[in-house]
Amino acid sequence: MPRLEQVSRAEAGSPRILETYDKHFGDRDPVAEPGTHAGTPGNWWTVFALDPQLFGVMLDRQAWQFSEERKLPPKLRELAVARAGWVGGSTFVYSQHCRLLRRLGIEEERIAAIPSWSSEDFWSPVERVVLGFADDLVAGGGRVSDRRFAALKEALPDVAILELAFIVTTYAQSATLARALRLEYDDVPDPVVDRSVGTANGVSRG
Repeated sequence: MPRLEQVSRAEAGSPRILETYDKHFGDRDPVAEPGTHAGTPGNWWTVFALDPQLFGVMLDRQAWQFSEERKLPPKLRELAVARAGWVGGSTFVYSQHCRLLRRLGIEEERIAAIPSWSSEDFWSPVERVVLGFADDLVAGGGRVSDRRFAALKEALPDVAILELAFIVTTYAQSATLARALRLEYDDVPDPVVDRSVGTANGVSRG
């Protein structure tokens, strides 16, 4: 279960929240009967509904990123976000954006290679620099080399680079939130545990 309270349909007073509930859950109460049309638990929405303004920020982000006014090509956007989800350790972000890559017609071989992208030679130059930039933003905390940035500038216009940087870093935030609050597919125990319990003097002899 999520670590925070969820907002039922009866408790949701915001029209935007109710419209979103209708979109993802039909006429069901998403707390009593969880599960979106896409097959996810849906508690990202029911937890964010605790703050209607913040809920609106999430909706506005989606509307912005999927707008036809964006200069960043959708395939590059989703490739970068899927990589950000994997690096950020979020099964939810990674899975959702792998699903969007499939909708965009990306081959399964390429989607499966996202975790080990640097070992594959089938990426185009612009795909490689976008994947590397995503790693710099998430794993490197924004430390991007001049050489990488020069390659980005050759491949994409400045406005597309700005969009890419914003989208990747906001989804790194989403990955962190999903793990911290135990939302969606990230409602799992921490994988790092003390296995020395029960061994002699707390030290494994294996």
